[in-house]
Amino acid sequence: MRIVSLVPSITELLCDLDLSEQVVGRTGFCIHPWETVRQIPKVGGTKDLKFDKIRELEPTHVVVNVDENKKEDAEALAEFIPNVVVTHPLAPRDNLDLYRQMGREFDREARAEELCEKFEAALARVDDRPPQRVLYLIWRDPWMTISPETYISQTLGLFNWRTVPTATDERYPQVDLAAADVDRVLLSSEPFHFKEHHVPEVEELVPGAKVSLIDGEMTSWYGSRAIAGIDYLREYTR
Repeated sequence: MRIVSLVPSITELLCDLDLSEQVVGRTGFCIHPWETVRQIPKVGGTKDLKFDKIRELEPTHVVVNVDENKKEDAEALAEFIPNVVVTHPLAPRDNLDLYRQMGREFDREARAEELCEKFEAALARVDDRPPQRVLYLIWRDPWMTISPETYISQTLGLFNWRTVPTATDERYPQVDLAAADVDRVLLSSEPFHFKEHHVPEVEELVPGAKVSLIDGEMTSWYGSRAIAGIDYLREYTR
């Protein structure tokens, strides 16, 4: 097997499934585990692929994601790659299906079941928390947040943190901070990399809310990192 992974979190998952030697291409955003993936050739970004480079790698499989990658790119890749593996986890428990999907596809079923056990154990450590209204910011200028249908929102919901807006037609809507009625504002490290100096700026715009930075990889990366993500959020939400 010669695998090109176009999904950062799944590149990490493939490595945790002991498939790093079969991964022959990755995006520039595939950065974990660094000492392993730094040896793997880059083929552009998740939405800016270098098709000639991918073709040169002669992959037997390419892994894509409905949200991360363009449909037209996946269709173009299918013209010269025999196996296009499509993923689309929407909620934390979808990781169990994702592990098993990768295990079946790449003959790592036993290892996938080990990850399922670790994920279930992490979920079992989640305890009840008081409800919180949370605004999760992913972009600045304009300010943008997430819809309740996103994986991030569903993950925060494990801890009774309910993201606002509670309903929207857009997956990543713009938001008016002055009108936000929330208990907390979370400033994510990705895709916009919020930093410490942004905290007082947002505190002024959303008075009364607790504003803090949060590791976006721990909230938005499915795959094997979701196991660590649950434990990270268990401590973060205390």
